[in-house]
Amino acid sequence: MATLFVDKIDPQSGTSLEIGSSGDTITIPSGATITNNGTQTGFGGTNTPAFQANLSASQNLGGNNTWTKVAFNEESFDTNSDYDNSSNYRFTPTVSGKYMIYAHCQLSATAVDRNGISEIAIYKNNSSIAQSIIDPRQASSEGGHRFTCTINLVVEPNGSGDYYEIFARCFDNSGATGTLHYDNDGSNVFGAYKIIE
Repeated sequence: MATLFVDKIDPQSGTSLEIGSSGDTITIPSGATITNNGTQTGFGGTNTPAFQANLSASQNLGGNNTWTKVAFNEESFDTNSDYDNSSNYRFTPTVSGKYMIYAHCQLSATAVDRNGISEIAIYKNNSSIAQSIIDPRQASSEGGHRFTCTINLVVEPNGSGDYYEIFARCFDNSGATGTLHYDNDGSNVFGAYKIIE
């Protein structure tokens, strides 16, 4: 293998320079450093598939202290059409790898001082894998009114059948049923994105 010693390579004409041909392997040896002072394209990776969805209105929970699937029905974006926002309200990534899943939900009791416990959970294939809880009580009859629970978790789906959903529940110490309270498009959010490895 011959070695070419030069300090700079410029295109013979125009402004495009090509190194190698299709099918070639260009090797940067161990210990070498690539310095980029220009615009790069085609390097690294992308955080996709990715999606984010929210509630378009308040949602009633299925009962007092009852786990209820959150029906995030309005998509902000969905790069691979992996989120179902009309029937199952679940994320089924079509590419295997590691993903960051995140959600937050605003849970509201029926009146001030009635919200004893607010919880949200990430479910994988219909089983809880992570939970977030707010419990402000010092006595069984005490509580707050409205809380925002936040949760995030790195998961590793198989890229075919694994799916993820968000469930929530609120313990109203009056026995009544609370709601997922809608203030705006950002008050209840569910999303995920693939991590670049």
